[in-house]
Amino acid sequence: MYKFFFNLVFKRMDPEEAHYLAFRWIRLAVRVPGLRTFVAAVLAPRHKELRTEALGLRMHGPFGLAAGFDKNAVAIDGMAMLGFDHVEIGTVTAQAQPGNPKKRLFRLVPDRALINRMGFNNEGSAAVAARLAARRPVFKTALGVNIGKTKVVPEAEAVADYVTSTERLAAHADYLVVNVSSPNTPGLRDLQAVDHLRPLLSAVREAADRTVTHRRVPLLVKIAPDLADEDVDAVADLAVELGLDGIIATNTTIARDGLGLTSDPELVKQVGGLSGAPVKQRSLEVLRRLYARVGDEITLVGVGGIETADDAWERILAGATLIQGYSAFIYQGPFWCRSIHKGLAARLAASPYATLAEAVGADNRKVTA
Repeated sequence: MYKFFFNLVFKRMDPEEAHYLAFRWIRLAVRVPGLRTFVAAVLAPRHKELRTEALGLRMHGPFGLAAGFDKNAVAIDGMAMLGFDHVEIGTVTAQAQPGNPKKRLFRLVPDRALINRMGFNNEGSAAVAARLAARRPVFKTALGVNIGKTKVVPEAEAVADYVTSTERLAAHADYLVVNVSSPNTPGLRDLQAVDHLRPLLSAVREAADRTVTHRRVPLLVKIAPDLADEDVDAVADLAVELGLDGIIATNTTIARDGLGLTSDPELVKQVGGLSGAPVKQRSLEVLRRLYARVGDEITLVGVGGIETADDAWERILAGATLIQGYSAFIYQGPFWCRSIHKGLAARLAASPYATLAEAVGADNRKVTA
């Protein structure tokens, strides 16, 4: 039914306008007590066997919403209502910014993919912090806060920019993510180089500890699928060295060649980050490489091209304790989380593992055994 509706309505709309329309419907539904209870009962039934502990947090399951969908923290409860076990907001920057000029979001329907060059459009960390401070949660969900660099801030001042957002947002975050991997902010990906990343992550860690003294806010870094293998290894080693809590693998890709894209060439050549099914293989490769390098020392979050329960299960076996999705939600619709959870529960029951935690990294361990 959703596919029929998608083809009838959303497919004919500008992708960004369709996004905001769906966003408004979700926010409206969660404001109506009886309706939100019904929707959650239908779309977010709980599976006890999927309960997950990660980053010092207890979650209903491992499947969360990736950053990019809710940039300004306005639909956390709505996304929890739809079944996401954790919600990562952002990317949030220290200063408010409009993002790149429209048109900046493109659907590659035959490839089940998106290209975006949004450019971290958001209201800024002060406004988002105020909204989070005033929030009264309706549904219990773990909240991640993803922070990035303000576009107009030069690279030399990037650390201070991230620290400003950390000081404002850390107290409201169940975990904090440093995003250095979006292709849509000039120079941002240069910060993935270890000599730039070390002082940045150290400063954010110190700022979080200084700002939030009653608990330790877990800190993760999100990396790109376009990193060379040796750079993936270097980031993994740095994460262990600094005592980082996790790595999110991966963000969108700037690659187009070799992905088997069949969409209109005019769409394919659009500048921006490609997400969805075409990044599946490389994101999985990066995850496997990370787990081979760090094992269970830090939490790995698998994201990129996850569409089905099989995809989610594959990421868990490859080393992901948590998994995230976004692009497939556009194509799969509101029953997506329900399908993922039901499928994961079935795959766990059919496996030799008693819990998801036992399954994490099992395929990698077989290779090295």
